[in-house]
Amino acid sequence: MKYETKRNILFILTMVFSSIYLLWRLFCTLPFSAGRVHLALGILLFAAEAITILGTFELYISKMSVSAKEIVPMEIPKALYPQVDVLIATHNEPVDILYKTVNACTFMEYPDKDKVHIFICDDGNRPEVEQLAKSFGVGYIGCPNNKHAKSGNYNNALAKTKSPLIATFDADMIPQRQFLLMTVPYFFAQEWMEEGGKYRARTEEERGQLKKIGLVQTPQSFYNQDLFQFNLFMEHNIPNEQDYFSKEINVSRNATNSVAYTGSNTILLREAMEEIGGFPYHTITEDFETSIRMQKAGYITYAAGKVLAAGLSTTTVSSMMRQRIRWAQGVIQSIQNTNAIFTRKLSLAGRFVYLNSFLYWWSFLSRMIFILAPILFALFEVQLAECDFFQLLIFWLPAYLLYQAASRYASTNIRNLRWSQIIDTILGPYLIVPVLLESVGMGVRTFF
Repeated sequence: MKYETKRNILFILTMVFSSIYLLWRLFCTLPFSAGRVHLALGILLFAAEAITILGTFELYISKMSVSAKEIVPMEIPKALYPQVDVLIATHNEPVDILYKTVNACTFMEYPDKDKVHIFICDDGNRPEVEQLAKSFGVGYIGCPNNKHAKSGNYNNALAKTKSPLIATFDADMIPQRQFLLMTVPYFFAQEWMEEGGKYRARTEEERGQLKKIGLVQTPQSFYNQDLFQFNLFMEHNIPNEQDYFSKEINVSRNATNSVAYTGSNTILLREAMEEIGGFPYHTITEDFETSIRMQKAGYITYAAGKVLAAGLSTTTVSSMMRQRIRWAQGVIQSIQNTNAIFTRKLSLAGRFVYLNSFLYWWSFLSRMIFILAPILFALFEVQLAECDFFQLLIFWLPAYLLYQAASRYASTNIRNLRWSQIIDTILGPYLIVPVLLESVGMGVRTFF
């Protein structure tokens, strides 16, 4: 039996048995006879289980259908490769880090290197960065009096450049030589078509009938150990905690056209950026919101699975906390700004993805409930469920074993499920206040 067939059967069985388990929990185990307090806490425990389990269904369904949405880029004749602007965003990063990124960008291969225009987009207006640009022979775009952080920096650069494709890199991301050769061809089919053994430009009518690719996102990979790998001396035992989203989750979301732009290692279509009004200002995750706005405008956002660039992972507790809090606040902001959960401009499957993305940042609440439930039962005899041991064997055990097996298939060798749960539990307490405030519109609106 083929790997994909075995995997899909396992996913289906997991969803079936998990659904049976949830129905049993809902109709047969809630402690109605134990009193209102016990019942209320029992409902909270059930709700936490239901949200956690149903959230995994999105991944299973996407995994089963993503192959049908795979885009194979056309082979481009060398003369038809388009102009590309390469934008490197920087604010206060050290010049020695920026040096590595600019140097790598100059070595990116392209049939006609004169069509590749590299610019350092300097939000800090630093003379030493301008000198760095001159030493490499690349463009320098300063951004004086910028009030809109990275969005303002990039929009300032968009206004001063004109190539149809735009590559964006963070200051610490080092692209591989073949980055452009592996990403630019995805956009070829929307401008050209093969006819009679030759390529011709599509007419306006033909272009209008074709659903266009707005961006191609490649995984964010890291060449240093993350905080947990370094401090626990476990580089070879646990995966980088950010790899799972870039290499698994985001790629699987090709199935629902809900791929997230993660700010770097990306090719953007200028036409799409102009249609959505450039990078949005009223969010601290302008990249994530950009992809949602593209999807609402009818563009495809596509995640390629091959790693084509690598950068620096956060290495201190404080920087990781700031990063994770910013992601949480920004995702909630962007989902609210775009009405991503309720808008009819996105598919039902895509809206479910964004609902799951919103609920993910509330997972700290579920973890608190899971941790407190056995403590409440053991110390205070709080009855959270009514069942016996044999019912657990019938309803819970099959669902649990299948869930464990499905999780391994869903994340291949990139993710250690138990370790991911430990990390999320460690980071959870730091997210409580920011997530609560952001959800009621009282969070930050500026990049930090």
